[in-house]
Amino acid sequence: MSGLLIGLVGIAALFGLLILRTPVAFAMLIVGFVGTWLVRGFGPAGGVLITETFSTVANDSLIVVPMFILLGNVASAAGFSRGLYDAANAWVGRMRGGLASASVLGCAAFSAVSGSSVATAVTIGKVALPEMRRLGYSSGLATGAVAAGGTLGFLIPPSTGFVLYAILTEESIGRLFMAGILPGLMLTLLFMLTVWLVTLADPKAGPKGEKLTLREKLAATVPSAPLIAVILLSIGGIYAGVFTPVEASAVGAALVIILAFARRAIGWKQLWEAVTETVKTSAMLYMIMVGANVLNPFLALTDIPTMLGETLTGLGLGAYGTLALILLTYVILGMFLDGLAMLVLTVPMFFPIVTGLGFDPIWFGVVVVIVIEMGMITPPVGLNVFVVKSVADDVPMATIFKGVTPFLIAMLLGLLLIIAMPQIALLLPNSMYG
Repeated sequence: MSGLLIGLVGIAALFGLLILRTPVAFAMLIVGFVGTWLVRGFGPAGGVLITETFSTVANDSLIVVPMFILLGNVASAAGFSRGLYDAANAWVGRMRGGLASASVLGCAAFSAVSGSSVATAVTIGKVALPEMRRLGYSSGLATGAVAAGGTLGFLIPPSTGFVLYAILTEESIGRLFMAGILPGLMLTLLFMLTVWLVTLADPKAGPKGEKLTLREKLAATVPSAPLIAVILLSIGGIYAGVFTPVEASAVGAALVIILAFARRAIGWKQLWEAVTETVKTSAMLYMIMVGANVLNPFLALTDIPTMLGETLTGLGLGAYGTLALILLTYVILGMFLDGLAMLVLTVPMFFPIVTGLGFDPIWFGVVVVIVIEMGMITPPVGLNVFVVKSVADDVPMATIFKGVTPFLIAMLLGLLLIIAMPQIALLLPNSMYG
């Protein structure tokens, strides 16, 4: 059996394991180890397993993952998300659909703490959905705004998606973090514009909120000010060159813990629960990276990435035509696969093709993350839709998917803008790093 055939069988086996609900990390680990065994023998396969596991776990750059996850878990346990939502609502709640827009703003702010789309959707959803229901918002707009807003956790730094992309491609985590800021803000504004358009078409979907004075708005913002300061200090410190991403993650986590205890928002029990949850999530992400690093050498041995590159370039579609085909592949895979699984499975194969076509690797990272974000609210998988469903269990899935459709269109518009104007993603990293 040729190496190419073994590789194709391995990919089929990988998707088979994923369909059977095998955890993605172990599916990649099994296929990578067994495939390398069949191509090179048991000794080299064991060597890859040992060396890749050690090098992944010993990678200092990955420390940002548990640190930022801890930051988000402590902030959530301390109830800081409520302060972010209340502050956003104070400033935009008066608008038609204001609570939905406040939910989007709250998601954007909490994304800068958690780095996780699921955590963002759950945390803001628990606060925002009951309020929107109480004031008569349509179920579609309410759940759609939270599900779409939650996806910002995968784009706005500290994004776990960017960390994994950086490790897979050996790109700078700092550059990727900076590249995600302007696209994240742009998508936030597009989501708020979407809320306005939906309520313009159907005023009953999102009634106006109470009008507040400037003093009342400032008073509502004060409780969230310390957490916002932590966000600005950690992310701004990276931009200013004061911190590396690893240092910024540790500083941010430490400050949020100090802040939570200073305000008596958590106790030792809640801190222990946050640490335990951080360990579980970090272990899962580390295992995914180990699995990817065992699978990728096997794919390289089978020459599948080379064959794929030759096939795509041989189609004669040109640079942007090839890029469109790659992004279409992501959209299709996003209907069935988890975002992190899609990232670690596809980037090693598509990255050499895209860079070979002359596209900027940092820019491509932003594009990939946005496409994966779209998959989080696309049927039939739509991870964020299921997350919101767990919070609003009486809302039918069909209603939630209908509610996210306008936001999906907004994400597509944002993606097209970034493809047409790469500087949206590259302005900050290029000005910072030269």
